[in-house]
Amino acid sequence: MSKPIHKNIVTFQVTGDRALFSDPVTRVGGEKCTYQVPTYESLKGILSSVYWKPTIVWYIDAVRIMNPIQTETVGIRNLKYQNGESDLSYYTYLRDVYYQVKAHFEWNDHRPELECDRNENKHHNIARRMIEKGGRRDIFLGTRECQGYVEPCEFGAGEGAYDNIPELGFGFMLHGITYADESPLLEMDGKMTANFWYPVMKNGVIEFPRPEECPFHKEIREMQMKIFSKELQNFIGLDEFKTEFEGEEAK
Repeated sequence: MSKPIHKNIVTFQVTGDRALFSDPVTRVGGEKCTYQVPTYESLKGILSSVYWKPTIVWYIDAVRIMNPIQTETVGIRNLKYQNGESDLSYYTYLRDVYYQVKAHFEWNDHRPELECDRNENKHHNIARRMIEKGGRRDIFLGTRECQGYVEPCEFGAGEGAYDNIPELGFGFMLHGITYADESPLLEMDGKMTANFWYPVMKNGVIEFPRPEECPFHKEIREMQMKIFSKELQNFIGLDEFKTEFEGEEAK
């Protein structure tokens, strides 16, 4: 079954010297080991750093792996909080990463109070403009020490390292986390939920299911939605870009 085609699709490429998309299982002992490919949540976080408003929810449609998957292990000296002494840990990073990403946004139905901010064309235009500028906030690949760089691209353009590999599976993986204000299912309302799946790369491309379509869900804890409104002075919506719109309309 083919996925529906959305009008507000954005495409971009993200590159970096290192990436650390941590497997939660390896974090318990203080040492981190990366997945071989980025998670849905990490790519959504990158796009949210480029542009985000509580009015919209980003959905990652697909990622294309452009460079060969390489890892390197680095010894890290972490300070112990108890006595200030350092402790040696080993972090396993991805090296020289390059991805093409395709995504779209939908309205956040949990935010009916923000209906006045639902202007699809303007949100889409701003998102594309922010991609051209490299994002509104710092981009990082899984963790803060792995700086990333974003720029526009045509999804599918260029030669990828796995274009001729028909199928490659990566086993059981974290897909992402669903928060209370974006819960797509009634049973997820008021909760933080982790989603898991079995990703498969076909000819270099991994197509992501929507969070509610993942085969496995695990409730983490209950949580409350944060309230946004102009009355609380923590939301201004598209008014933030009013001067830019006026400049466009004058042209």
